[in-house]
Amino acid sequence: MMMENIEPAKLMEKLERGELTNSLLIDVREPAEWEYYHMEEAELMPMNTIPDRLEELPKDRPLYIVCAHGVRSMHVCYYLKQHGFEQVVNVEGGMAALAQLTGFQYD
Repeated sequence: MMMENIEPAKLMEKLERGELTNSLLIDVREPAEWEYYHMEEAELMPMNTIPDRLEELPKDRPLYIVCAHGVRSMHVCYYLKQHGFEQVVNVEGGMAALAQLTGFQYD
């Protein structure tokens, strides 16, 4: 199964250019991680809640999945693909990499 990935800098460019208005940025970390640092554009949906919330996710829009370092998000992307979601993109390096771009020391 092919996995689409996006580099954090490319994601930030798309956000700044307003290219993700029809997309969802889903943060699959835990609430404590979210409180520590998150992106305003993201929606919190912890990894363990995804199976129960599949019907909330649109299949006709791109879903950008982010976690702390890119591992959980990759698993969620594979899970979503297995459940009929075609437009899923894993954010490489996760929040740690995104935070670094903004000058925030994540770890």
